[in-house]
Amino acid sequence: MPSYLEITSDKLTRIVGTPNVPMLIDVRTDDDFAYDPRLIPGSIRRDYREVEAWSSEVTGPSIVICQKGEKLSHGVAAYLRHAGNQAEVLDGGFEAWRAAEGILVPDEKLPPRDAKGRTVWVTRARPKIDRIACPWLIRRFVDPSAVFLFVPASQVPAVAERFNAMPFDIEDVFWSHRGELCTFDVMVEEFCLKSEPILHLARIVRGADTARPDLAPEVPGLLAASLGLSRMFDDDLEQLEAGLTIYDAFYRWCRDATDETHNWPNPRKG
Repeated sequence: MPSYLEITSDKLTRIVGTPNVPMLIDVRTDDDFAYDPRLIPGSIRRDYREVEAWSSEVTGPSIVICQKGEKLSHGVAAYLRHAGNQAEVLDGGFEAWRAAEGILVPDEKLPPRDAKGRTVWVTRARPKIDRIACPWLIRRFVDPSAVFLFVPASQVPAVAERFNAMPFDIEDVFWSHRGELCTFDVMVEEFCLKSEPILHLARIVRGADTARPDLAPEVPGLLAASLGLSRMFDDDLEQLEAGLTIYDAFYRWCRDATDETHNWPNPRKG
């Protein structure tokens, strides 16, 4: 049974993908990581031997992950607590998460990180659906600190090259539409994020982004919310922040509330 300093894979599964998930820190050795170079969604690699150098970057609660949930993660978590931060250890470590068939993101699919350890993405300005949905997916399941640049469509390739940013949702790039799939679908596939709630959300996003209201009853609602947001904000980053809440709500509905109905007022007798 885990101690109060540990969190189980089952409990971590419930908070991964939500906006208040603690910082997930993967401190597996290089050999262990090379054996299975995948990451628990949203986690970032750190060298346990350099915890003194990077511990100041941890400013909130964290969950530390090593191979088996033993000396490396407990040592790092204790060091972070000594520095004044709340820190827990994933009970059983990466092996327990893998044994529980938790989602794992292949590291090779992630773009290079900048000097601050963030992935950087660039796309067309004035986002509507895919260009809000994809950043939500990345922030919640791939890189919580990801940077998103919105520029004129004609400038996306040049900005991507000059600023070492990954282009998405434009023509002739890897992260874009493929056949009937929208960019969100492609990211779900490539990042191996195919849980049932995410796949449900993907159908809704695809329907709204490709004018396919037949794909799910919720498609018109997402389309309406997306177009409404695009008219509320002139600043694309402000729109993105507001849009993240919309997708948080849709995801939690897909995960937890699809069977719930609204039943008030009650039908009157007679």
